[in-house]
Amino acid sequence: MKNLLKAFPLLMLMLLFTVSLGYAQSNQGTTSVTVTVGAEASLTVASPTALAATGTVFNNYTGSTVVTYNIRTSQSTGSGTIVLKVTSDFTPTGGPSVGSPPTAGDALTYTCTAAAPASPCSGSQTSSTGSTTPVASFVANAHATGSTATTSWTLTNDPTYKTGSYTAVVTYTISAS
Repeated sequence: MKNLLKAFPLLMLMLLFTVSLGYAQSNQGTTSVTVTVGAEASLTVASPTALAATGTVFNNYTGSTVVTYNIRTSQSTGSGTIVLKVTSDFTPTGGPSVGSPPTAGDALTYTCTAAAPASPCSGSQTSSTGSTTPVASFVANAHATGSTATTSWTLTNDPTYKTGSYTAVVTYTISAS
């Protein structure tokens, strides 16, 4: 009996440990993950764009710029646009100019094509250094990844231009709401 009494505390401890293993506790919780998906747009412009005259003498200079875009407009009242602006006129001086053409009627014009869901600009557009001009527009609930819009340029080939290489910077902007 003495030995049993000495072993009793050890037996009780083992019994409590075994019982506590049978009653392991667990706790869990949950969360709701929410996200608000808004209107967004991005674009990449292929650069540079070379304009060249082909065919007979003094044919206009032509070339194309491809813009790759991603867009998402709001479902019911959304809209979007791609516009462009000549942000730096042709340099150096003595050649073509968008802001101050050397001859009346000289112009850097363009037409547009665009993949769905875009609607391209209509007709011929005259580029400007003072304001943006349209390339494409989007309606509500427009969604596109990796779609393209193309600006097909025409620059007057004026005999008064001095020979040389001239560069202008055209900035494209996309927006979505």
